[in-house]
Amino acid sequence: MVLPGLWLLLLLLVGIRWLWGWWKLWNLHLPPLVPGFLHFLQPNLPVYLLGLTRKFGPIYRIRMGLQAVVVLNSNRTIKEALIKKWVDFAGRPPIPYEKLDLDLSLGDYSSTWRTHKKLSRSALMLGMRGSMEPLVEQLTQEFCERMRAQAGTPVDIHKEFSFLTCSIICCLTFGVKDDTLVHTIHNCVQDLMQAWNHWSVQILDIIPFLRFLPNPGLRKLKRFQENRDHIVKQQLKQHKDNLVAGQWNDMIDYMLQGMEQLREDKGAGQIHEGHVHMSVVDLFIGGTETTATTLSWAVAFLLHHPEIQKRLQEELDLKLDPCDPSSQILYKNRMQLPLLMATIAEVLRLRPAVPLALPHRTTRASSIFGYDIPKDTVIIPNIQSANMDEMVWKLPSQFWPDRFLEPGKSPRTLSFGCGARVCLGEPLAQLELFVILAHLLQAFTLLPPPDGTLPSLKPQNYAGVNLLIHPFQVRLQPRNLVPQDQGQNP
Repeated sequence: MVLPGLWLLLLLLVGIRWLWGWWKLWNLHLPPLVPGFLHFLQPNLPVYLLGLTRKFGPIYRIRMGLQAVVVLNSNRTIKEALIKKWVDFAGRPPIPYEKLDLDLSLGDYSSTWRTHKKLSRSALMLGMRGSMEPLVEQLTQEFCERMRAQAGTPVDIHKEFSFLTCSIICCLTFGVKDDTLVHTIHNCVQDLMQAWNHWSVQILDIIPFLRFLPNPGLRKLKRFQENRDHIVKQQLKQHKDNLVAGQWNDMIDYMLQGMEQLREDKGAGQIHEGHVHMSVVDLFIGGTETTATTLSWAVAFLLHHPEIQKRLQEELDLKLDPCDPSSQILYKNRMQLPLLMATIAEVLRLRPAVPLALPHRTTRASSIFGYDIPKDTVIIPNIQSANMDEMVWKLPSQFWPDRFLEPGKSPRTLSFGCGARVCLGEPLAQLELFVILAHLLQAFTLLPPPDGTLPSLKPQNYAGVNLLIHPFQVRLQPRNLVPQDQGQNP
């Protein structure tokens, strides 16, 4: 008799909670609700969500499991929420398989989070300001030399980019270029991304109570997280043992010393070594595959548009010597290469690495364009949809870098987010994209493999966070050599 009674009590409590939630929403003017429960199973989710705007407008609700989330699909709605009313929308929803109290990217908004963000931004922009560009230049030149040794042979360019971006993060964070360590970190990041994007983990966002059931995918993810944390803890220990006050060689040195200074600030949230640990994790998870994928999309688009590649090389040849890999333009003078900057902007517009950003949560009741948004509502900014907003972009689905060269002020893409939660790694990513593509196009002509197969410009089915490109190969033909496929002179 006791057990049935407990079940009836549980059902009664669930029913009361549901009725209470329904009653609170009764008098609110909410965004329209799209019928259905399986929207998140769509293979190209960002584009699917964009398509719903034709019927429901740029802001609507869809169900994620039993919870309704609000989707923002235009420049105006995203900017109103994340810039104009950023305090209301700066929160993060809980994730059932992560401990988020120390996480910068996924952690909730608080005074401690603001202090953590200040420390991480300072380490990236001040601590590494003088060494960042020379380091990216050096590693990119070494990358080009490796590619020159494989001249004319089809290569999996995404794997090469992924290792390069991981090497850059390793040097900035740990201060050493150790190929063994880079391989270890790179493998760890790949394992984590694959486990995180697996359906058995992703479904927990929709049906959270499934985390209490046996889940091999979740166990694998936790095992990879433990391995990740072990690597970072080793590096933190080494840095603490060798720390010299007032000196730093990398971001960990800077953050460990900055942490002590912030502790003396009574107005700052209290942070400790665990926050430094998670800053390192965020740099690797957020700064390796995202930049490598954007570089891969750039190569794919240029293989489809050889006329733009030719124009880029002509622009580079006016400023750089194609036979001298050491010649360069400093990033501060990047507008001397306007077409390259426009091409980077166009790739970011069409293929943002994180097309649905990371979900936000309202910290208090608010509104967007006349719709009421209750406290603790999950908000999904559809960045890819905003980047294809016909009210902002002419011919939005076409790859057309020249749109950023037209007279007048060009609109800015939202590919790195905006507001309080804008990607902290944007300056580093923009620097990497500029330096790597400039050196690559200065030294090589990008050609398809011998069978002429061009890469697919359609993304892989959307799962997880990143917008992935289908694997493809490219030939890197050195520009100071006669291409083999032109044959010999008669």
